[in-house]
Amino acid sequence: MATTGVAPQQPDIEYHPDEAKYHARSARLLAENPDRVKASLPDGFSAQIEGPIVWEGKDWTNEEQWVYKLSIGELEEINKALSYFKGLNKPVGYVGRDTFPLPTLSATLKRLAHELYSGRGFFVLRTLPVDSYSKVDIAIVYAGISSHVGSARGKQDATGAVLSHIKDLSVSHAHEKGGIGNSAYTTDKQVFHTDVGDLIALMALQTAAEGGISRISSGGRVYNELAATRPDIIRTLSVPWPLDSFGGSPGYTLRPLLYHEDGHAIIQYSRRHFTGYLTQKRSPHIPPITEEQAEALDAVHFLAEKYSLGLNFQKGDIQYINSMGLLHARDAFKDDIEHTRHLIRLWLRNDELAWKTPGPLQPIWTRLYSLKPEDQRFPLDPEIRRKENGSTK
Repeated sequence: MATTGVAPQQPDIEYHPDEAKYHARSARLLAENPDRVKASLPDGFSAQIEGPIVWEGKDWTNEEQWVYKLSIGELEEINKALSYFKGLNKPVGYVGRDTFPLPTLSATLKRLAHELYSGRGFFVLRTLPVDSYSKVDIAIVYAGISSHVGSARGKQDATGAVLSHIKDLSVSHAHEKGGIGNSAYTTDKQVFHTDVGDLIALMALQTAAEGGISRISSGGRVYNELAATRPDIIRTLSVPWPLDSFGGSPGYTLRPLLYHEDGHAIIQYSRRHFTGYLTQKRSPHIPPITEEQAEALDAVHFLAEKYSLGLNFQKGDIQYINSMGLLHARDAFKDDIEHTRHLIRLWLRNDELAWKTPGPLQPIWTRLYSLKPEDQRFPLDPEIRRKENGSTK
């Protein structure tokens, strides 16, 4: 009589990594197969990644190494560009290098863009007087400055929004279809992850009363340690995984989390797509991840945490990071009446400097950066991103 096989089950893993469970899982898997650590790296994957984007947090000793302070003259130039663009009477989607001219600051921003792709992978612009601008002026100024760093703006949801609000919306928007399934809209800790697209810009309209430190980590450094000590985890990361779409269509997609292109290690993932978060639980009718994949998720997180750098976000700062080369996270925070943490985000790409997009990511990148100026939406008030079916993303 034929026996019925037991269906694969989702591992015991949650959005917030548990270090004790991680070490226990690793010990169990290695006991079952001690030769795992002798695995070869996937074809085309180098033993080590080299270059200035490979670093550890301790390599940075002073924020002057990554902060560019805007001068009075540069702030005046930004205000002139704002006036110039408003005089054109065009929708905000038409903000660009030509319509937001920065005669002297542009060269500096171009140099800093090179730093994103060919240098350390991050910088902070300090400080814009956000309280002196209207909401629409903030959108224009933010998009205008950023167009000199990355001229292409990415679509962040199905409504055509190219600007999104990162703020605690867990009470004000809890009633919405789909609920809160992303820690970006809570005061909770955000674990290490990457966003889709080349570059992330985050502008601080207000900081928290306590906590909320922004943390970044070198994907190349994480790769190098895994390649040297756990090449089997590199192999696990380099094959397709089932990403939950949480009620989207299709219900899940398949793609690797790690790519190796032109000497770059590119990690592209968000942990919640494999574990679920709050109201958006891991869908029961899609393939579960494996125990080896659960181990790999934790390995990436804890190594990123080990080598991370905390950035001091001040009101009016804009933080730019290379999302293909760096992972990022955020500490939990507390708001009060006077300090309610509120960031606004752009996804950018500099076509002149961009790294090669890995093949499995190309359809996503094409969809991301194909929005016409007249179709770009800049929400001026906080909202949760939307899927095609109208539910929260």
